[in-house]
Amino acid sequence: MPDVTRISRFGFVNCYLVREDDGLTLVDTMVGGSSRKILAAAEQLGAPIKRIALTHAHGDHIGSLDALAEALPGVEVIISTRDARLLVKDVSLDPGEPQEKIRGSVSGAKTEPTRTVEAGDRIGSLEVIAAPGHTPGHVAFLDARDRTLFCGDAFTTMGGVATTAKGKPVFPFAVMATWHKPTELETAKALRRLEPARLAPGHGKIVEDPEPQMEAAIARGL
Repeated sequence: MPDVTRISRFGFVNCYLVREDDGLTLVDTMVGGSSRKILAAAEQLGAPIKRIALTHAHGDHIGSLDALAEALPGVEVIISTRDARLLVKDVSLDPGEPQEKIRGSVSGAKTEPTRTVEAGDRIGSLEVIAAPGHTPGHVAFLDARDRTLFCGDAFTTMGGVATTAKGKPVFPFAVMATWHKPTELETAKALRRLEPARLAPGHGKIVEDPEPQMEAAIARGL
């Protein structure tokens, strides 16, 4: 398994440092005030953070983006083209999208992305996977080397694997922040079909061989 370091804050929100040949990719930034912990983890790994790849633009995933961008001059900041709008607090919907209110913390950020991506694009070893539902432009990242799936908030694993269309009582917050649950459930099915070797969520621990648990989580949401 390629070098992946999970960093957790308050025991419920994660980001990840993924080692590449040129340094580290940071997947998400957790809540505000997390930059010191992230930078310390990178220093311990002995490699620079070269890029920040965001699964979506909710505040608990972009909360430390501005602080990190200030601390890391020249760092690449990457988000989906659709969720880049949420970074500037644009919560308008496109005509073809479900006309449901975008939920969760859309706190925005001063930092502008240096690159926006679509499904199929690559960020180092990570393939961008469309994963809408939790937000309109939510994406996941699949590591081509070992099929680790960084799923953002498409699944959570606190108290067991769950979709954010229908979660578990121990952690209801991600479900409460989901924009369109039917779309999220379809995303969960699509991610399951990728046959990931491990599931690395925004909330909860990494789960090895997650397919049976993903299947059960999807069945609960039907």
